[in-house]
Amino acid sequence: MILQSDAPEFAVPDFPVHEMALRRAGETPHKLALLDLASGRSFTFLELREAAARVAAGVQARGFQAGDVFAIACPNGAEFVLAYYAVLSLGGIVTTLNPAYTPHEMAHQLKDSGAAWLLAAAGILPKALEAATEAGIREVFVAGPGEDGPGATLFSGLEGDRNPSTGTKVDPSLQLAALPYSSGTTGLPKGVMLTHRNLVSNMVQGALFGLEPEDVVLGVLPLFHIFGMNVVMNTGLATGCSLVLMPRFDLEDFLGAIQRHRITFVFLVPPILLALAKHPMVDRFDLSSLRCIISGAAPLGDGLIREVQARLPNCQVRQGYGLTETSPVVLVSPEHGPTPPGSVGRLVAGTECQIVDPASGAVLPFGERGELWLRGPQVMRGYLNRPEDTAQVLDAQGWFHSGDIAIVDPAGFVAIVDRLKELIKVKGMQVAPAELEGLLIGHPAVADAAVIPIPDESAGEIPKGFVVLKPGASATADELMAYVAAQVAPHKRIRVLDLVDQIPKSPSGKILRRVLVEQERAKAVS
Repeated sequence: MILQSDAPEFAVPDFPVHEMALRRAGETPHKLALLDLASGRSFTFLELREAAARVAAGVQARGFQAGDVFAIACPNGAEFVLAYYAVLSLGGIVTTLNPAYTPHEMAHQLKDSGAAWLLAAAGILPKALEAATEAGIREVFVAGPGEDGPGATLFSGLEGDRNPSTGTKVDPSLQLAALPYSSGTTGLPKGVMLTHRNLVSNMVQGALFGLEPEDVVLGVLPLFHIFGMNVVMNTGLATGCSLVLMPRFDLEDFLGAIQRHRITFVFLVPPILLALAKHPMVDRFDLSSLRCIISGAAPLGDGLIREVQARLPNCQVRQGYGLTETSPVVLVSPEHGPTPPGSVGRLVAGTECQIVDPASGAVLPFGERGELWLRGPQVMRGYLNRPEDTAQVLDAQGWFHSGDIAIVDPAGFVAIVDRLKELIKVKGMQVAPAELEGLLIGHPAVADAAVIPIPDESAGEIPKGFVVLKPGASATADELMAYVAAQVAPHKRIRVLDLVDQIPKSPSGKILRRVLVEQERAKAVS
């Protein structure tokens, strides 16, 4: 059974991402495009396009050329947006980093992506410079309050009063636009090669969100994540919406922004919806302007949807599903009509799926559980410099093997019911067990280790570690968790750890994380 989207067919516009996103500069030039709540800066669509072109000229004057990789490690703000579109207009490639990364994590991605340039927020400049030195970055730009620090060039100086760049001709079907990092179905983070065509396809497919040019969208999801980058920023601007950017999530600031700026549409992740459903602070704010919330990046329970809708009766709560490898959206619940309980929606336009038995490879009928395979113009080219990893998830017929277990009903609604892949989703962000296991094994007292996800009400999932100590060695769970915490971003920290006698493994030596997961589930039931 191959299921095809019944959404209207579309031709992928032959535009690069920056032209598609900023096209409203020619249609509604004086309408507000962007408000940066951190700095107070605002841009009309015309001003945003012209400012990005000036930044492009500044970057070009520093020696940037088509095909170069430019890294951005900034919270949501005008600098991120300007740098992103400036680099793409020059035929460059953007790789985005979580500003919370440690210097080691940053350096790994900088080296792996081949980045030669880095834009870092002023607040993280010391660790960004450390990472840049390790990775051999050609030049570091610094953005944000103060914009100062030795060893870095002021981002504000790039924009200046210079003449705007005319840009570089880009072939959307061939030219890479973005290199976000994903752990895929397993293993360490890998660069996901997304072309301009991939991203623009998904911007058009995003019509099923129901965004209108009159909407005011709150950008609270991080732009360094594919959800924030292509759904909130690119699709929001391309639709003609006004985008209000928050640098980070704070519940009071979030609620205040909705009230003050009359936000109508917001893309969220389940932990924020949990706060909307249960936190008493919500009652202090006027959220009546909200007409739609779309949740993604992690499963959203039906009970939580009902709680939010009871508290916000005039706001529609929907959800979608996607992956970094699919730019990201492939499924979204419909704007009109009911969505069956447990479903994350139906296929967006131009997309196909099938449910496949992961053991036999047989294609399964409606109602059967199997791995979700996806095909469409939004599917990545592959993983950067990793042909073997690419071949494991992207076959010769163009099917992307998602690693998620799903069920499709006869009406085309898809429910995600389990995961083949071993990723941990902490507040919608990926954590690779193998990465944390490698760090634990690096401790001098540790002989073996495994890491699995366990449920958590506020984060969705958190990492739990299992450690076998070396004979005669001693270390406490708290010591081991602190050891890992010092080397990773906060969302990757191990929150629970058990000392055990052995780690379950297959005859070939592979960690049987599923056994540990099942043991934890059994303990929770008992």
